[in-house]
Order: sequence, then C-alpha cells, then structure tokens
Amino acid sequence: MPHLKVELNGAAIGGWLAELSTGFPTAEFRLLATQLRDEGALVTLEVRTTDRSDVIREFKTTPDAANVELLHADSKIVLLQFLTRDSKAYDPLYESGCISIYPTILQNGRFSVHVVAGHDSLSDYLEELAASEIPYQVISLSHSHETDTVLTNRQQQFIDTGIERGFYNDPRTCTLTELAEALDIHKSAASRLRHRAESRLVTHFATKTV
Repeated sequence: MPHLKVELNGAAIGGWLAELSTGFPTAEFRLLATQLRDEGALVTLEVRTTDRSDVIREFKTTPDAANVELLHADSKIVLLQFLTRDSKAYDPLYESGCISIYPTILQNGRFSVHVVAGHDSLSDYLEELAASEIPYQVISLSHSHETDTVLTNRQQQFIDTGIERGFYNDPRTCTLTELAEALDIHKSAASRLRHRAESRLVTHFATKTV
C-alpha cells in the first residue's frame, strides 16, 4: 500500500488551529486523533511547549474550540481534547477516503500529514486539496513490496524526480520542460512517460480493494 507525505499550509487558508500555532512558532502541535461527530470534530491534541500557561489560555478563550478539556500538563507537554466545527485541513482527507497515520504534526502554521491510500487513488486526496485551495507540497511517496512492480524503473524514476523537484506540488515549482531536462530526455518523451506512469498508478489503485 502506498504512503504519501505532504506538507499543508494551514495558515494560508485561515485555519484557526494553524493560525494559533503561529503564535508559538517553536512549539510542536501533535494531533493524536480526530473523530467526526454530528456537532463537529473531536480532536485530541498534544502540544510540546515551554509556554504551557499561554497555550492553555489560548484554547480556553478561542471561540473556535468548544468543550476544551485539559487531560494532562507538565513542564514540557500539554494534552488537550476539544470539539471544533472548523476542519478545513482535515476535510480533503475525509472526502477522498484516505487514511491518516497519526500523529499529524503542526508547527508554525504548517501540517505534516502522512497518508495511506485505500482502494481510491492518492490523486483523489491531492485533487481535494487543490479544490479546497490548500497550498501543499509533496514530501515523499513510498510503496510497499506489493506495489513495487506497478511501475517500470524508468516510470518510477519520473515520479520520484517529479516529487523531488516539485512537479506535483500545488502550486507547481517545476515545469514538464524542466523535469525533462533533469531526466535528460525530450519534453515529448517526458510527456509520454508521465501519462504511462500516472495511468498505471491510477488504474492500479482505483481497482485495488482494501
């Protein structure tokens, strides 16, 4: 099963939790669990910080978090549980049917998300991010032994190089022409290689059952 790691700019879309984290730029916010309920999302959050009192006060006073419960606090860690209706960064994950491997790390407005695809294509998740106008950067894409034979070596090289250089980022930071140059092939050959690789991935994961 493929594993995708992406970085989301939560502060860019006005997500309240991402914006709150920018007030504590050296703190690490670790989302341990998110459970959807009729009244919103129930979140369990661990904050690794030396500003314990300030962090607790921010959560107790923000209108975006309800039923805030302090589960634990010491000199380095604050453990909270709260209910929120604002889950902009989480919604694309839910809509795509992908699974998140916790913890999800949030630091200074940016989420580091580790996603595992089920039978749906990983591209569904990226399309949902783009539709929600959430800026993201693909950090890595890894495969289990089961999917190692999906792509040829050349196709795998194209995908890996594309991720490394930002071809699959949103916004894209590498053009197909630049990617072709990096692979030392013509743009037309790169285009054919791209379509064959992406077609194989989409076909494989779209027909895969969990």
